[in-house]
Amino acid sequence: MTFEHQGLLYRGERRFHEVTRKRLRTAVREDGHTVLAVADPAALLDGLTPEERGRVHVVDRDTLYDAPGRTLAALHRMSLAHDSVTVVGQPPVPADGAMENREWHRLESVLSTALAPMRTRLLCVHDDRGLPPGARSAVLATHPVLVGDEGPYANPAYLGTAAFGHRRPAPEPLPVTSPVHRLEIERSLPRLRDDLDSLARALDLPRERVDGLVVAVNELAANVLEHGAGKGTVQMWRGPDRWVCDVFDERGGLYDPLTGYRPADGLRPRGYGLWITRQICDFMEICGDESGSLVRLHFVDPVTGEESGAEAGNGEDVRTTPVGP
Repeated sequence: MTFEHQGLLYRGERRFHEVTRKRLRTAVREDGHTVLAVADPAALLDGLTPEERGRVHVVDRDTLYDAPGRTLAALHRMSLAHDSVTVVGQPPVPADGAMENREWHRLESVLSTALAPMRTRLLCVHDDRGLPPGARSAVLATHPVLVGDEGPYANPAYLGTAAFGHRRPAPEPLPVTSPVHRLEIERSLPRLRDDLDSLARALDLPRERVDGLVVAVNELAANVLEHGAGKGTVQMWRGPDRWVCDVFDERGGLYDPLTGYRPADGLRPRGYGLWITRQICDFMEICGDESGSLVRLHFVDPVTGEESGAEAGNGEDVRTTPVGP
């Protein structure tokens, strides 16, 4: 067995329960490591025998689907730790913005190649009644196998990495509620790290995330120096619901927006740095054109909603920021 990525689009709870319970029972019977990460696991477990329930490892859905890069890393670790793994998961359908949706779909699109040699079965379940048309199309484009009434079948609409593999010239504009701070990428990476540490603290990035930010930007800046133009910039600012950090390379040689979503990239220094970076931040975008490459890191503020909205509306300097130096 190698990696299997299947999708279930259901319109009723009965269908959802029938398919997923069958999948869980099969995994338990085969003595594989069985993981359940859905919004309401109790409803599914109630239909299993006590022995079967005891063999299913329930993982909090929001923990597994914390951020695209960390989700992939978690699946990769599971696959390395066990001879065979079956996961029934319920991926998020973000409503917050195009970028969030796109990066979750990019994760789904790359799974079949990223985890190809792993003995893992992943069943992604989606309530078809609540999916926007664009999200439904993305599910079809990113799952090579669908589960129908007669069982699994090859999905003719599957596109794989081609579905979301196009590099955008620029990210979508984001609100800015603080000054945009700029640092130059020069040969002295220790100085850049020190300046970025001070800047992140001044912008009130949570202390436990500052070290991660510094590590991520150091990796990206090293890539600029070793594989890129040899010069570039780092820009950072505070938005209403997140901290944003842009790393710009004047050469623009980073073409693949899926870079860092493949564990095998560890064989190449540039890809390995981006594999680490995707796990450190919440979302990472790769954009650019002939004028340069931009990697945008998003660190989402866990305290959002009315408080964040009030910050943006109380006379703060709300702007959008462009790509580039």
